[in-house]
Amino acid sequence: MLEGVRKLVNLDTVLDSPLPRSYTNFVGRWLLNLVETVRQVGAFALISLGVMVTHWNRAKTVIHPLIANQIAWSGIGQLPMVTFLACALGFAVIGQTVALLSRVGAHDLIGVVMVTVVVRELGPIVTAGVVLLRVGTATVIELGTARASGEVEALEALGIDPVHYLVVPRMIGMATAVVCLSAYLIVGTLCSGGLFAFLQDVPLVPGEYLKQIVLALRWEDFVLLALKGVMFGLIIATVTCFHGLARPIQLTEVSVVTTHALLTSLILCVLVDAAFLVVYLLM
Repeated sequence: MLEGVRKLVNLDTVLDSPLPRSYTNFVGRWLLNLVETVRQVGAFALISLGVMVTHWNRAKTVIHPLIANQIAWSGIGQLPMVTFLACALGFAVIGQTVALLSRVGAHDLIGVVMVTVVVRELGPIVTAGVVLLRVGTATVIELGTARASGEVEALEALGIDPVHYLVVPRMIGMATAVVCLSAYLIVGTLCSGGLFAFLQDVPLVPGEYLKQIVLALRWEDFVLLALKGVMFGLIIATVTCFHGLARPIQLTEVSVVTTHALLTSLILCVLVDAAFLVVYLLM
């Protein structure tokens, strides 16, 4: 299966060509490389999703514990960092925003601003960044090292599908983790930000603060939050697994591949976030 993936994605990219002589050539080559990478990652994602669907009931006693472990590592394992970021964002950004709006007499807009900034944008993208940096990096290094040391080929020799065993649990685990951590970060940020604002003697009672947020929320916000979380998690898992497994690497190239994986994941997450924003505005 993995050999078919390597042939399908056509791993020989323009990265091997010499450096450009002008800025225009550099930008053009970078864009071509990005498009080629997106095409390769898209093919790898389709193959992985196909394996997930067709092999769902196979080796459940092995795969399901792997999924649970991945959810625990990607989700529960990141709670301390997400808690710290929620408090930091709440105190440094949200609390100051609430205090400023109250001082200029625009406290009626607090709920709308909180939902727009925190729920729709800040929560999902910050959570995706945490999972990418902490879990995505480890994934590329782990899989890249396993590939370079011949462990992946050993799985194939034993008749084990590497995509089913190594990729599918990470896709499900990271998608679930990003959704849950996004909700946790949003709640923590709103609570810590409100607490910081109230400590500054803002003329807004906690009940009114919560009421404005609840009234500003719409059902589309919950759907958008879930879709963003799933998409960000799938992107991070797919890109990191692709760079760790599908690229022919040696141990000395793991660090370079890790950098490429993080950059590609970040760009794709930002592009998807922008696409969601455009669709939401059109609605």
